[in-house]
Amino acid sequence: MANDQLPPEAGIHPAPRTVLDRLSTGADRAARITHTEHLPPRAGRHAPWPEKIRPEVVDAIRQAGIERPWAHQARAAEHALRGESVVVATGTASGKSLAYLAPVLSTLLDGAEAPNGRGTTALYLAPTKALAADQRRAVRALAEPLGRSIRPAVYDGDTPVEEREWVRQYANLALTNPDMLHRSVLPAHPKWSSFLRALRYVVIDECHTYRGVFGSHVAQVLRRLRRVCARYGSDPVFLLASATASDPATAATRLTGVPVAEITEDASPRGELVFALWEPPLTELHGEKDAPVRRTATAETADLLTDLVVQGVRTVAFVRSRRGAELVSLIAQERLAAVDRSLPSRVAAYRGGYLPEERRAIEAALHSGELLGLSATTALELGVDVAGLDAVLLSGYPGTRASLWQQAGRAGRTGRGALAVLVARDDPLDTYLVHHPEALFRQPVESTVLDPDNPYVLAPHLCAAAAELPLTDADLSLFGPETPGLLTQLEGRKLLRRRAAAWHWTRRERAADLTDIRGAGGKPVQIVEEGTGRLLGTVDAAASHTTVHEGAVHLHQGRTYLVRHLDLEDSVALVEQADPPYSTTARDTTAVSILETTAEIPWGDARLCFGSVEVTNQVVSFLRRRLITGEVLGESKLDLPPRTLRTRAVWWTVTEDQLDDARVIPEALGGALHAAEHASIGMLPLFATCDRWDIGGVSVPLHPDTLLPTVFVYDGHPGGAGFAERAFRTAAAWLTATREAIAACECASGCPSCVQSPKCGNGNDPLDKRAAVRLLTRLLKDAPHDASPESTGDA
Repeated sequence: MANDQLPPEAGIHPAPRTVLDRLSTGADRAARITHTEHLPPRAGRHAPWPEKIRPEVVDAIRQAGIERPWAHQARAAEHALRGESVVVATGTASGKSLAYLAPVLSTLLDGAEAPNGRGTTALYLAPTKALAADQRRAVRALAEPLGRSIRPAVYDGDTPVEEREWVRQYANLALTNPDMLHRSVLPAHPKWSSFLRALRYVVIDECHTYRGVFGSHVAQVLRRLRRVCARYGSDPVFLLASATASDPATAATRLTGVPVAEITEDASPRGELVFALWEPPLTELHGEKDAPVRRTATAETADLLTDLVVQGVRTVAFVRSRRGAELVSLIAQERLAAVDRSLPSRVAAYRGGYLPEERRAIEAALHSGELLGLSATTALELGVDVAGLDAVLLSGYPGTRASLWQQAGRAGRTGRGALAVLVARDDPLDTYLVHHPEALFRQPVESTVLDPDNPYVLAPHLCAAAAELPLTDADLSLFGPETPGLLTQLEGRKLLRRRAAAWHWTRRERAADLTDIRGAGGKPVQIVEEGTGRLLGTVDAAASHTTVHEGAVHLHQGRTYLVRHLDLEDSVALVEQADPPYSTTARDTTAVSILETTAEIPWGDARLCFGSVEVTNQVVSFLRRRLITGEVLGESKLDLPPRTLRTRAVWWTVTEDQLDDARVIPEALGGALHAAEHASIGMLPLFATCDRWDIGGVSVPLHPDTLLPTVFVYDGHPGGAGFAERAFRTAAAWLTATREAIAACECASGCPSCVQSPKCGNGNDPLDKRAAVRLLTRLLKDAPHDASPESTGDA
């Protein structure tokens, strides 16, 4: 929050170029750097606070060490004070918190002096409990000079019952998360009536995290909040904070349902940033079909972290999994012990599950220089202030350009340079990016994809809304165009009943329990320690077949467990603590049938389509991979039932003439389609804010619904998550990048960097890399130039 005007931390601060030069010395190290980008320093621009900000608040901010706001903070405050919803989408450590806290504190101070008792209230929503708790500490510190007029309180699942009543009755700034709003606040809104009647602001922090199915659920929760507020006579203003994003106002409007202004010009200062793209070398090992295997990003990141700590460079390494974060830390500590016995204690791992005091201790140790290296999962992105490091390592592309810049932005402070290094994993997207730097550095960050009208998302929220207050015709426009048809269906299922002019909830159970806003539906599977009966956690029913099947390696708060038994009937996975030298990856087979074609575009004789499909999926086996090298140790068969999913998909077909033109003979057709499908799934996260595990695909030489060779890519969530629609809208650019990724790979016949998939249920067979390039080249020859990236608006 503190605007980058804090005293410099302890430590060594060498120039980033010098640090990179040292990293790249030694055997073939320099060849691993595929590109270096230089971002020059930027000076900050100040502006005065708006006149309506109370002088007491300005004084409190000055006492916190901030003399004047940056220009974007002042502009955001102006919008808020005028009663206009606004999203601030600027870089990491640009002071977004202060942009909304200044007007919120000022308005709460006004309300505290009002003669009507409760005064004004504000609601703060964070995606994690940790972030809400940290924000309360920041508010308390900032508002201390304002006395008892500001009464912040956290309201989450850990809040004791006696404290909850105090929050409802006396707090004027409640800090919570969307889950509590959905399950606790809205169903019990009469208890919150005085708070909601006085609600002036709703702050939505880290709003770029609300994407896909989770974002769609949160969008409907916010519509329910607006409806209940209207019942009590309030119409709150929404203040949103986001990482840099493409078209943040559109995403924020879709999330909240109200018009939102955007502020994207970052006026905070930034030091020089040197950003290197790093590709690990090929090893002597060979994978499936004798494909070449690169050194893992985990091992490479551990080496780089070791070297940076030896140089005295304060560094955080972002790793995608908890197990990976622990491994990077462990390997680095072992290698540092060989250099200097005092160094291993200066490296730590950071993962989810730490207590607030532990996180604050890590933060303090980093700032003081006591801790030089930190290996962290993306949990560190939300809830811990570690801005101002000297270097950031990214072990694998984090999935979106927004996350990339969010993580890279942790390095560097005013007047001081920083280094960021993206270490590529052995997969199509990472390989493409390190050889196409323009895709990272010359492209805007992605739009946030969410679909609040998804009927699988909307239906349970209509039930919850009806339980809160009977639904009337006046509410239909609030919840979107799918609402009238869904109300009829819910009546037919005896969930809602129409009486007079309103729909009522008919059941005894709580309507809010119909859906888990972070899940994909179905009863969650409980993960239970076999020897003790202790509940470790839960996993979505939809993910259970791939993550907690018999023999799966399960990670929980840094400990490793093996799944001994998965009981689908009782939704329980029994596990025991173990330390296997491998990780596991599930493999599945899939069939797709077309239910409805929503949109179709001719690409010459080929067709690009978007619509509804039914997916039948069965997990058939799992691979065991050596932890450090990724080498496949073996495959074990599984006997699990098939699952069906109704979702949205994009698909394309080609004709026999086009295959002849592309010189794809019948014997090579299956391998060409299969390779194109795998690579296109790997590349889609570059165009939609998804992970490759959010989507699936199928390729068929003769599909029974199209009667043509067909490739499908579908959303892995009921009703869709908006990713397939995004693929349809960006198809020409997406498939062009796919073709380039395959063509540029230096392997002979396909490898994990181009066309092999870690989750292929067919053992990556057949695959024909060269035929896939010819097929995609022919397909793209007739792609209309205006079909991508955004013009096909008929989906």
